Amino acid sequence: MKQYYERLRDLREDRDLTQAQIARLLNTTQQVYSRYEKGINELPVRHLVTLCRFYGVSADKILGLK
Repeated sequence: MKQYYERLRDLREDRDLTQAQIARLLNTTQQVYSRYEKGINELPVRHLVTLCRFYGVSADKILGLK
C-alpha cells in the first residue's frame, strides 16, 4: 500500500505540475514541499485541506483510507 506522500507525488505528476508550483499554492518553499513528498516532514492538516480542494479529491484518497 502506498504511503500518503507517494500519493501526493502521483497527484502532482499526473497533472504535470512541479513541486515549485504546488509549494506556491501552499505558500511554502519547494524545499519544504519536497520534504513532504519524501516523507521527511509530515504534511500539516491545513496543507492537506488545500490539496484536497485543489485536486478535487477527499482526504481519505490522499491518506489511503477506505
